[in-house]
Amino acid sequence: MSEHHSCCGCGHEHGHDMGRRTFLAAVGGSTLGGAVLSGCVTAGKKAAVERPRPTVAKKELVVQPVLSYRIYPRAEKTSWRPWGAIHTEADVEQEVARITQELADLTKKAEFPVKILPVVKVTSPDQGAQVCKSDCDVMLIYGANGDGADMESLISPNRYNLVFVRHRNGPVSLWYEIVSPRLLRKMVDEFGQPGLMPCDVIVDSTAEILWRLRALYALKNTLGTRIVAIGSASGWGTGGRDAPKIAADLWKMDIVALPYTDLAKRVESARGEAALVARAEADANAYLKQSGVTLQADKGAFARAFLLKDVFRKAMDDNGATAMTICECMSTIMPMSQTTACMPLSLINDEGLLAFCESDFVVIPSGVLLNHIAATPVFLNDPTYPHDGIITLAHCTAPSKMDGKNPEKVTVLTHYESDYGAAPKVDMRIGQPVTVLDPDFHSKRWIGFRGKVDANPFLDICRSQVDVTIEGDCERLAEEMVGFHWMLSYGDHLKEVGYALKKMGIDWLNISA
Repeated sequence: MSEHHSCCGCGHEHGHDMGRRTFLAAVGGSTLGGAVLSGCVTAGKKAAVERPRPTVAKKELVVQPVLSYRIYPRAEKTSWRPWGAIHTEADVEQEVARITQELADLTKKAEFPVKILPVVKVTSPDQGAQVCKSDCDVMLIYGANGDGADMESLISPNRYNLVFVRHRNGPVSLWYEIVSPRLLRKMVDEFGQPGLMPCDVIVDSTAEILWRLRALYALKNTLGTRIVAIGSASGWGTGGRDAPKIAADLWKMDIVALPYTDLAKRVESARGEAALVARAEADANAYLKQSGVTLQADKGAFARAFLLKDVFRKAMDDNGATAMTICECMSTIMPMSQTTACMPLSLINDEGLLAFCESDFVVIPSGVLLNHIAATPVFLNDPTYPHDGIITLAHCTAPSKMDGKNPEKVTVLTHYESDYGAAPKVDMRIGQPVTVLDPDFHSKRWIGFRGKVDANPFLDICRSQVDVTIEGDCERLAEEMVGFHWMLSYGDHLKEVGYALKKMGIDWLNISA
């Protein structure tokens, strides 16, 4: 395996360039190049030119709720009534109203776009088969009572399915009793219902519905992500050689390769636009005027980073992409742009889009998924060795708005290994709970844990560096580590990640469980 010599990959470190899913990013260019931008203009003023920002597209999750039930007529001297408290049409209407209200309340709490369709009543397999044709992402089945065939008719392996049963919050459901032996296991010991797992069954709690929907929403927005790969699509080390193909096949990522020759044209074009250069300088100056920002790098390199950011953004916009990554982000980009990619990637993440260094498609799917779950920027990082319940995570491209809104303290330094350009040292919030993901090279088994920010050291390593306390078995984490790069976000999102990975057929080890 090739050694990891630096925080940003050189071409020989990575696996093979991507073949069959490579697309040419067209249309003319921009690039910074030889001329050095002057220092920032006078502080405090915003750029004179208004930049239209495309709305970050988020696909809404469409949910079809269904009440599956039957009304059983009394019959003398026989067991005519199954378990469950739905007995009359009046009971049914009350339950439909209750479901409707509960889901309306849930929608108000959801921070992600979700559309709840009107509740449909199903009393037979034929009705269920018709409802199953619904154009929705999630079938949310309330199993009041009824026949197993009614429930089965609603479940398709080609969509996500949830079953909700009532216990203490009533009216108690028949399927609270028999969802496992009859529906999941078909009266044997092995699971046998395609499209439904034990983790898809929810008892009583709409909060339990909500976090599952959040995970499914994140999956819907992750699968098929269009991402611009500047230079090429790659993967770290020998183990990552197949990562672009796995990202394309498993995660359905639409990877648009933009050659460095095209990027050079784009940079050169941007350098020649006086208004664009002036705007980049004004934006750089405005950034420095923020509270908690200190510049300890060359002002010209810092301002050129904002112009490079605009070049990256235009490449994304031209290709209809909400994500980007860059390969060979040191030796190739620096002579071309007279700065480094570190600061531009941080800025793009702060804008609510996704930008990753190293073009490492081993870890990129985890970043896209975690971003959609957390609704905040994510931090691609190099892990160190876990010890004494703590681990240091570092890279030169951390977002400053780790909570999605408020910038943390930032010191702008040079990129560490090159001592050149501009890179943010972001001091993350002490005591902040975080989610950390360690994806394996082949997307077969991911590891994750919950931690807290313990310190922001200033070691001779990549500039944004954070000591994270590990909630869980530190020694086991050391034994189980896979892949190379990790991903971090603020907040605890382990439930959603684990649930999403089940849907992808990826094993999950939660060190904090």
